[in-house]
Amino acid sequence: MSIQVVNPLEKFYQYEQEKANKTFLRQAYNGQWHSTTWKKAGEEIRKMAAALKALNLPPQSKIALVSKNCANWILADLAIMMAGHVSVPLYFTLNSETLNYVLEHSEAKVLFVGKMDGWDKLRDYVPQDVTCISFPLWTEPGYVTWDEFTKDIEPLKENIIPKGSDLITIIYTSGTTGLPKGVLHNFHAFGYAATWAMSEMKDLIGEERFFSYLPLSHIAERMLVEMGGIYTGASISFAESLDTFAQNLKDTKPTVFLAVPRIWTKFQQGILSKMPQNKLNILLKIPFLNTLIKNKIKAGLGLDEAKYLLTGAAPLPLATMQWFEELGFIICEAYAMTENCAYSHLTRKENRKPGSVGTSMPNSICRISEEGEIQVKNECTMIGYYKEDSKTEEAITKDGYLCTGDQGEIDSKGFLKITGRIKDIFKTDKGKYVAPAPIELSLSKNLHIEQACLVGSNLPQTMALVVLSLDSKKEDKADIEKSLEDTMKEINPALEKHERMKKIVIMSEEWTVENNLLTPTMKVKRNVLEKKYESNYENWYNSKENIIWL
Repeated sequence: MSIQVVNPLEKFYQYEQEKANKTFLRQAYNGQWHSTTWKKAGEEIRKMAAALKALNLPPQSKIALVSKNCANWILADLAIMMAGHVSVPLYFTLNSETLNYVLEHSEAKVLFVGKMDGWDKLRDYVPQDVTCISFPLWTEPGYVTWDEFTKDIEPLKENIIPKGSDLITIIYTSGTTGLPKGVLHNFHAFGYAATWAMSEMKDLIGEERFFSYLPLSHIAERMLVEMGGIYTGASISFAESLDTFAQNLKDTKPTVFLAVPRIWTKFQQGILSKMPQNKLNILLKIPFLNTLIKNKIKAGLGLDEAKYLLTGAAPLPLATMQWFEELGFIICEAYAMTENCAYSHLTRKENRKPGSVGTSMPNSICRISEEGEIQVKNECTMIGYYKEDSKTEEAITKDGYLCTGDQGEIDSKGFLKITGRIKDIFKTDKGKYVAPAPIELSLSKNLHIEQACLVGSNLPQTMALVVLSLDSKKEDKADIEKSLEDTMKEINPALEKHERMKKIVIMSEEWTVENNLLTPTMKVKRNVLEKKYESNYENWYNSKENIIWL
């Protein structure tokens, strides 16, 4: 099949004309929705692009963005493209050292500062020569505001269309180890990924609605929600806060919804807190109530009109996926990386294999190396890491395959199964290797467990470090201990002797982005966690109790 690949600005110009008075962006603020049409968005983008051009920066200068998701994030991103510059999106959860490192490493000339918590603790780490522009609704003292910056500016009239080879963005990875690396992507990669990805989601032919709450600085949200919205002429709604998330989602009724596994687990826990499993099982067996219950649950979440439910960033436990399927939710798993523009594998609704991340996207090739590593090749592979030639050479093979760092298996029908991260594998004291990811995934079936990390380097067997869910912390300790013991007894027989869990250690501290134990995409920083607790491993291992409370 042949498809004409168009870049994001071309697609925006199309809907700026075709859907001029239709809603493009919806911003929740102080409990109210504020809508921006495609025409109004175009005016704002064109004025900001002209104002940026008036700075007379060299072409392809770096312009950074730091903000929680909001309408102006997307307006700024498109304005940067239109002005002929390169966006550098930053995670709103980053610390001061990372902020300073990325701004200096990328040589950013301008920084858009938007919806932020605690910016007063970060602002001194912005280099002195960076011009800061604050978003409307979330202005920062001492910075020129969006409206002030564009005042008396004539909007750009022409439809500027960049070359495919022009750089569109530098995305600094949130990696679990070391300093972030700047991934370079051009317009062709973005256009190719968005054009072909939307062609695979065949039901998106109406008035689509996207809901944005996962960080837009992450490639998955940026490609699916920002680019997906632009390429389908959809409306994009933004959650106001964690407190209003549930209501904002219900107000939006998205036709496409992406969540990470932790969100799906929270949905599951929320449903079960209102309707215990035993009661749910009974009601689902009654024919005339079955459909009623399913529809009520979907509507309660705001997902009753969703055409596509997606999960990514980390594996979703098979048991969780099957639990949702019994309620009529068909969740499709996706797999990709920042380095290939989120274009690699997708589970299609009509071609599913639970436990896999689906099959390759069109014109994308996947292979497993001799070491068991998943390697992917397509036209969306990054140009390289910014100022990191040696790391680029390590990441891309001589024949053009991206080395993902993930281990996996491909079956005879092309379905890919992720079996772990190569760097996460550790040795027991007998030199036996353990791949923790599958065991951690098995542990997550227990709904008491919110987060899990399997450890055991230089121990005879493994131990699981776990964080309990919020609801579980209110329950009887004896009941929780029995549940965790039962989970160990269920999982261990299927494992090799050296893989079997000897202990489960219940952590007193939640793992968060703020305490540096999670990446912004909710992946556990295993090396940081180990460094913090490894001095206790021997004592925990030799303890009399199988379940240890900290």
